[in-house]
Amino acid sequence: MSTETPPSRADTVVIGAGAVGCSVAYHLTELGAEDVVVIDQGPLPVTGGSSVHAPGIMFQTSPSKIQTKTAHYTSRLLSDAGVYDEVGGIEVARSEERMDFLRRRVEWATSYGLPEPQLLSPAEVTEHLPLVDKDEILGGYYSPTDGRVDGIGALQWYMEHSTASFYGNTEVTDLDVSGGEINAVETAQGRIDCERAVIATNNWGYQTGQLAGLDLPIAPVEHQYVVTEPMDELAGVESSVGDNTTGLEVPGDRSIAEYMSEGPHQPVGRDQDHSLYFRTHGDALGMGSYNHETLSVDPEAMGKNSEEHQASVRGFTKEHWETPTHRGRDKSAKQAFDELLPATQDVEYEATENGIFVFTPDGMPAVGETAQVDGLWTGLAIWWTHSGGYGRILAEWMENGVPRLPSGPVDTGGIHVRRFEPHAGEKDYFVDRGAKRYEQVYSIVEPRWQPDDHRTLRTSPFYHQQKELGAEFYQSGGWETPQWYESNANLVETYEDRIPDQDGWQGINRSKIEAAEHLHTREKVSMFDMTTFSSIMVEGEGSQAFLQQVCSNDMDLDTGQVRYSLLLNEGGGILADITVVKLDDEEFMVTTGGGNSPGIHGGHLEDEAPATVSVHVEEGAKSTIGLWGPNARLLLQRCTDADVTNNGFPYFSAKQMYVGDVPVIALRVSYVGELGWELWAPTEYGQRLWETLQDAGEDLGVRPMGGGALSSMRLEKGYRLWGTDIDTDSNPFEAGLPFAVDMDTEFIGKEALETAREKGIESKITPLTLDDSTDIMLSGRPVTKDGDAIGYVQAGNYGYSIDESIAYTYVPTEHAEAGTSVQIQCEGETYDATVRDEPLFDPTRDRIIK
Repeated sequence: MSTETPPSRADTVVIGAGAVGCSVAYHLTELGAEDVVVIDQGPLPVTGGSSVHAPGIMFQTSPSKIQTKTAHYTSRLLSDAGVYDEVGGIEVARSEERMDFLRRRVEWATSYGLPEPQLLSPAEVTEHLPLVDKDEILGGYYSPTDGRVDGIGALQWYMEHSTASFYGNTEVTDLDVSGGEINAVETAQGRIDCERAVIATNNWGYQTGQLAGLDLPIAPVEHQYVVTEPMDELAGVESSVGDNTTGLEVPGDRSIAEYMSEGPHQPVGRDQDHSLYFRTHGDALGMGSYNHETLSVDPEAMGKNSEEHQASVRGFTKEHWETPTHRGRDKSAKQAFDELLPATQDVEYEATENGIFVFTPDGMPAVGETAQVDGLWTGLAIWWTHSGGYGRILAEWMENGVPRLPSGPVDTGGIHVRRFEPHAGEKDYFVDRGAKRYEQVYSIVEPRWQPDDHRTLRTSPFYHQQKELGAEFYQSGGWETPQWYESNANLVETYEDRIPDQDGWQGINRSKIEAAEHLHTREKVSMFDMTTFSSIMVEGEGSQAFLQQVCSNDMDLDTGQVRYSLLLNEGGGILADITVVKLDDEEFMVTTGGGNSPGIHGGHLEDEAPATVSVHVEEGAKSTIGLWGPNARLLLQRCTDADVTNNGFPYFSAKQMYVGDVPVIALRVSYVGELGWELWAPTEYGQRLWETLQDAGEDLGVRPMGGGALSSMRLEKGYRLWGTDIDTDSNPFEAGLPFAVDMDTEFIGKEALETAREKGIESKITPLTLDDSTDIMLSGRPVTKDGDAIGYVQAGNYGYSIDESIAYTYVPTEHAEAGTSVQIQCEGETYDATVRDEPLFDPTRDRIIK
């Protein structure tokens, strides 16, 4: 630890000495990194950021596996460091809907390995939290390893146990970026040349990114917290308030840092029905509230510390504490606390704050190397709860090329800084979406929930036809994507006897039309809008050799061949599944999914490409229709002079041809397990392509098909979905994709796969079907054997063609044999299920290759 002037050079500069920056530095040096420098604009360790005004409460359970895993790692790390109070955490329910939610908490905790999650009766809650009025609650969820981190103590521990050098009162004034890479960090104390840098400035993340020309979508929001005067009900508990920050430089109100350093002696608590949480501070009580309208802060106006002002704290706004301003809550924070904790009704507050922390548009962290600047990494939108885990993940990623925790590789699709769409950096957009995520922090969010702001940002050329057909639009990556079409409502009657009712939580925001579209496609022909999918053009001298280097499959292709392959990281984890089309000598089209795929997958190819190879991500440049079903060939042949017979256009081949007068690249592939093609055309031709196929196929029963049908059809065939079934936390052998790997070729990740194959595959993806229920299983729910969790649901849907409910999961190989009986816990129910061989539908592929 140092307080002197920073050096003029370092291998790595970490910008920000809060929870994340200190964690990254600690873990980098633990992994052997040398010459790591950490700088912060504030004093050390009380930097003036959210790490030192936060109450440090850590609730580990999340519907997200990576959020739960990083939280648990953080709690274990800081517990071993002696700066974590493992007092347990209790979330109470004041409604039946919330009790259902708490049952989900138990299921998520069980799935992701948290110890001893349990539901409590009201009386059991008050045994742990005697201030709670048991008549106000229906029960609670208890996680015994939840607790509270001493923020200042943890920062000091990191600094003392890392070989990195730390420099406070060092303001970053610029980032020297040229040639597409980071060269130096400019500070008020001088320039630091470096090979890589990490932006860990959280509340200032947007401003720091701007110094490098990046529009990072990091939205600061105010959040209220109060600490009461000493309470008679907590009398007898020792308190060291007044001595906790002795000798430390503290910007702004010292009482905030004093109270945040005071530990709890009872479990930390949450009342999510009213967006509240609480913990003891010695003989006082701290109460936090999301129960107010979103108070967004201009990300360009975060400000700086002073003796009177902590930059990440705003003045307490009493009206937001005492008046109900949250549009989803009918009581103010004070009203709700007075009811739940009656002893707080007349107490005075010793400390108050509107503290600032940040949200991204989807509420998840932004981690990884930026696409625009080589060597510039981010660790943003991360709270104390997950900071240790993400620091470890980022350090492993930077040092070894594989994001991982000690428990193994982690999935990065939902946290990667490259996942954001081109529009996400527009300030109004990410501030509005960040505000929505703040509003939802403690809300019960329905399955398939959709935002209502910033819609119709991205529409395919088919959008107006789809509106006329009554499309129910969902937003994905900013695109408006039909989930089903009301014009197909008349199909429900046709297939009514094959469509079971879906009630309860699993049936929310679903339509029987999705099932009807599924079954119709199996019998007739449908058009699916694939415009959200992306093409990546790879061209130039050495293109084939380059693709061989990054692709797990053999890329020795003839013109017109199509091959399914994977992109792997150095650890053999799946970065992407892709389709590679050879159009001509040294000219290839790589296709991948939508959403976060273009930024992550395209960015990876751009990073790896040599100077002679051009990689161009054509996000939105092509409009694409998936034409699938038994009548697909007959319909397509009516529209083209090209030979589309099985001999003339075999499965997994491609042609550049015309459909009507529209030039297309036609791929004979299918993501639904039916005869069909993907038709890729320049966007300006999209509307004509739709009209041509629609007019030609009217008598053949052609219909539009939405994403709901695609989801259930692909699951029947066992086709993988990146970010759901496969990601960087699984290798191809575990994921059941050995056919996408040619071990006779050389590619990134091969060495790791050889090691994995020699070691033996410990887990394997497998389909399950329910024995006696038509309910749909939801992701993240535990799969058990003899009462022990052996996996969790990756994806679930109803297989309307096979008349069974399907769930995909990874299980230990000893349980992966077909016929094995297991159970799935979902929505408080236990379902008997059976392991099955895949694919469940058309295992001989007769329907695809005919």
